[in-house]
Amino acid sequence: MPRTYPCLWFDTDAQPAAEFYTSLFPNSRIGTISHYPAGSGDREGQVLTVAFELDGAPYLALNGGPEFTFDEAISITIDVKDQAELDHYWDALVADGGQESMCGWLKDRFGLSWQVVPENWDEIASGDPERAAKVFGAMMTMKRLDIAALEAAGNS
Repeated sequence: MPRTYPCLWFDTDAQPAAEFYTSLFPNSRIGTISHYPAGSGDREGQVLTVAFELDGAPYLALNGGPEFTFDEAISITIDVKDQAELDHYWDALVADGGQESMCGWLKDRFGLSWQVVPENWDEIASGDPERAAKVFGAMMTMKRLDIAALEAAGNS
């Protein structure tokens, strides 16, 4: 099967974004960095693409210009093991201009949307319909998810 990976379109921040993301996740690295070739106008010599991996998963960051920007139609999900890990990623991603949203969603300072959720979300939010409704209702009141509060809502 051919390899697939997301390409993230930035105006000019592909390299700083890739460096930031790889600094957050274990087993991450920057790969090949390509530059706009001669004859590319005012972008000649500037970074075109940055190949990188987040915990072994491949990504490509592209400096494509201001024509397109991120929106919530695409987000990257981080499955975390506990509240401390959730808080670590949440705090890092909203720092320096990121924005909290609702239900575990946020935008980082580059405008990319993320979901920071417990890895056992299916266990917390599933089961009988009444439990699921209670967990969903609690989640709808939160920005950063509170795992203990979600579990308590499901058990009430």
